[in-house]
Amino acid sequence: MIPEISGVLCADEMMVKVGGKWRWLWSIMDKETRFLLASHISAERRTQDARRLFQKAKKRIREQRVEEVITDGLRAYQRAFKKEFYTLRGPRTKHTRHIRLNGNPNNNLIERLQGTRRERDKVLRGMKIEDTPIVRGFDIYYNFIRPHMALNGKTPAAGMELELGKNRWYGLIRKAVGHPRFAS
Repeated sequence: MIPEISGVLCADEMMVKVGGKWRWLWSIMDKETRFLLASHISAERRTQDARRLFQKAKKRIREQRVEEVITDGLRAYQRAFKKEFYTLRGPRTKHTRHIRLNGNPNNNLIERLQGTRRERDKVLRGMKIEDTPIVRGFDIYYNFIRPHMALNGKTPAAGMELELGKNRWYGLIRKAVGHPRFAS
């Protein structure tokens, strides 16, 4: 499934404990739909880690145009943006960085997502391994199951017109099992 995006993406990273060591959890989401496009864990905050996040997001949205990417001032984002989004041809994607918590521009949406992740991480008492399915599971939960107040109680995936019924987990599993990729 390809989520429909507004064209403005917000990216951020946060520290999480994995196997007793601090690691970085990177996330990128669409500003309007709140759809969480990609996440991954890395040991450091280098350009290659930010590039991996941008590459995963671009793969998820396919050919849809990204008008703007909003990040904090981390230099790795600037370098990764130039590698993944910069072009000499128009229209160009804008990179907004050095954002603030209040005023414009800000990255409050992705910061709120990180707060939700942190709440979940406390319950789990960290993750055991870097390549954990917990990160992908949270992404699925966030996009398809969890209602959002800002979206009038709908999920970010609601715009995809995916009817899951009352029991969203069950409906999502049924759709996945019926998908040609999973059919035998």
